[in-house]
This record gives sequence, structure tokens and C-alpha cells, in this order.
Amino acid sequence: MATLDTSVLNSINQTTTTSGVTDSTQSVSSTEELNDQFMTLLVAQMQNQDPMDPVSNSDLTAQLAQISTVSGIEELNTTLEGITAQISSSEALQAASLLDQGVLVGGNAVLVGNATSTPFGLELADDVDNATVEVLGADGSVVKTFELGALEAGIHGFVWDGLLDDGTEAADGAYQLAVTAERAGERYDDLQTLSYGVVSGVNQTDSGAQLDLGPALGVVSLDAVRQVL
Repeated sequence: MATLDTSVLNSINQTTTTSGVTDSTQSVSSTEELNDQFMTLLVAQMQNQDPMDPVSNSDLTAQLAQISTVSGIEELNTTLEGITAQISSSEALQAASLLDQGVLVGGNAVLVGNATSTPFGLELADDVDNATVEVLGADGSVVKTFELGALEAGIHGFVWDGLLDDGTEAADGAYQLAVTAERAGERYDDLQTLSYGVVSGVNQTDSGAQLDLGPALGVVSLDAVRQVL
């Protein structure tokens, strides 16, 4: 019993492989062209086969299945490219909407100026029985302590009035945050302090949207934003 000449599929695969090493936007053959090529070669081979030894149904089915796979992969790649473009466009729009907005991102800085301070936050993966936030001065000494008590899992935002533990006003400048927490009688460390920044610029890069939060926090990715204030 005869089998289909593998040159039928090889010819098509060669075209696909050759086009695959060039710019995808200048592909040699579209899905429709691949199908047309396949059918033309298949019909020619069927017309010239030995009538005493025809191609079996199973071999014909196998060849049809292979060209369907080639076409399916190309269509899948086209679909994925479309989805990727939509995601990038959506991300760019989302980032642009944050211009001049205040956000909380990972960090441990709080700024004081003109008798006011920037907000700060705390993100917990689990409920905790007790949490304490300490504000540290430039020399590392504790200048303010917040006893927060029990907190649920999630993001919590806070505002410091700028007063030190002794009741005096904090000097303008940058301070650091230190957090300790307990859960079920043990120290709990699955937490993150959050700093406040205002989005002053947005840049679209190959790795995604980047937000400029100024000199204190620098540039962060869009997914670094934990909360919009």
C-alpha cells in the first residue's frame, strides 16, 4: 500500500520554517496560503499515484492532521500577539490614569515637611494579634511609636501628625519605619511597610509601564503599586 510522499508536508514546513526566522510581520505565507499549497501538492500527488497501489485513508488523514496542526499553531500565535498588544495598551492607559495621584508602594520612608508628613502603610499576609510601628530618626533612634494592636490581613494606611513621643514637632526630613508584629504568640515577619509617593511621570518600556515617584522613591513598575490614595 502506498503512502503519501513526505515532500508534501516537508515543502510546507520548509516555507513555515524559513518565514519563522524573518520578521513575523513579513511572513512568507499566511495560513490560507499554507492550506492552498498543501491542497495543490496533495491533489497533484493523488493524480499521479499508482492506481494499483493507492494512498491509504489512514495516511491521508495523518497528512491532513499535520497541516491542521501547522495552521492551528500559526493562528494561535496570531491570537497571542493580539492579546499581548491589548494587555500592553490597557497597562499604558492604567498607568496614565495615575498621573498626579498618590500611591503606596513598598518602602520604609516617611517624609516630614511644613508641619505635615506623608502617609505610610503596612501590608500583612495574615491576621496578627499585635503590631507596632516605630519611626526612626537619622541616627536610628526611635522618635515615635505607634501601638496598632490587632490587625487583619491586607493593606492598612496611616498618617503621622508629625509629633514626636515627647510632644514636640519632628524636624523636616526623611524618617525610617520599623515594624514588629506577633501572631499566635510568635514573631510575625510576613509583612511589608509601604511608603507614599506622587506619580509625576509615566514611561512605557519593553518591560511594561514605569512610574516616576520622584527622587525619594525613584521609578517603580506599575505592579509595585499596592494602593492608590
